[in-house]
Amino acid sequence: MGRWLRRFSLDELPQLFNVWKGEMAIVGPRPALPKEVMSYPASAMERLRRKPGITGIWQVSGRAEIDFDRMVRMDRAYVGSRSVLLDLCLLLLTARAVLGGRGAY
Repeated sequence: MGRWLRRFSLDELPQLFNVWKGEMAIVGPRPALPKEVMSYPASAMERLRRKPGITGIWQVSGRAEIDFDRMVRMDRAYVGSRSVLLDLCLLLLTARAVLGGRGAY
């Protein structure tokens, strides 16, 4: 059951409550664990300027194959060029990945 939920990213649904509370966005940089932030280089801190999101640019770009440095670069690029059109594109790519069962790590 858990594998099926993860395959279709349904384990992310509780985060919609965080969006409703205003703590998260639907699209944005992935939330960082506090212990990860403590080891971030200064260049990685920029990705924390925005509310974290349920989905984002690297999640729809092969998230399992992306290393930390590339993830930070992609999140920084998103933060620097964020737009409604980009968010809509990322939402469509997310829907395609989830419906195709490619949403899991």
